[in-house]
Amino acid sequence: MIAFLALLVTGGEILISHPRFYWGETGNSGTAALFTLDIPASRGTVPTGYDYVMPDQNGWSRALHFEAAWVLVLTGLVYLAWGLGTAYFRKSLWPARGERSWGAVRAVLKKTLGRGRPDEEESRTYNVVQRVTYLLVIFGLFPLVIWTGLAMSPAFDSAVPAAVNWLGGRQTARTLHFFVSGFLVLFLVVHVTMIVRAGFWTRVKGMITGRVAPGEGV
Repeated sequence: MIAFLALLVTGGEILISHPRFYWGETGNSGTAALFTLDIPASRGTVPTGYDYVMPDQNGWSRALHFEAAWVLVLTGLVYLAWGLGTAYFRKSLWPARGERSWGAVRAVLKKTLGRGRPDEEESRTYNVVQRVTYLLVIFGLFPLVIWTGLAMSPAFDSAVPAAVNWLGGRQTARTLHFFVSGFLVLFLVVHVTMIVRAGFWTRVKGMITGRVAPGEGV
């Protein structure tokens, strides 16, 4: 969590230095942008339409972004090894045979949306929407955000050029990195909202200790 928040803060600082996005291998202030964020930049050479420049925090933010990324990768590898070793992903996250249909997903959404705090049985298990979402985040979004992040590194590109070539270029990697990060932030907001509905302090304690007493927080 700490590493992810550090990545959000530093990623925002890096973004401010050049809030323009491109597609392909190259892109700069003199080329047409795929799209531009309507925010001021921290560099006067970047055209934004604003008549002032933000303070430049690009140096420390890049260093901390790189360090926080490796903390997230290493803890993620530990989590992945544990999940595979204990069959947690298969037992707790893989949808059961009867849940693998759009009808099952719609039934869960219809039952869940607009309701208050879930009952004890619901708060102790994952429904099919949660299972699919967690699997997409763990095995889809997080690997993709790491891949696109590494593809923006000149040193990594020189060692593994296929990593950026498969994406279509460094600027494509940067644009994809932005959108994938946005989806992860959206997941974080929804995830925290669900925790609040289920009993915030009880669920946070359960995440840390791995245990929730019967009836606690329900």
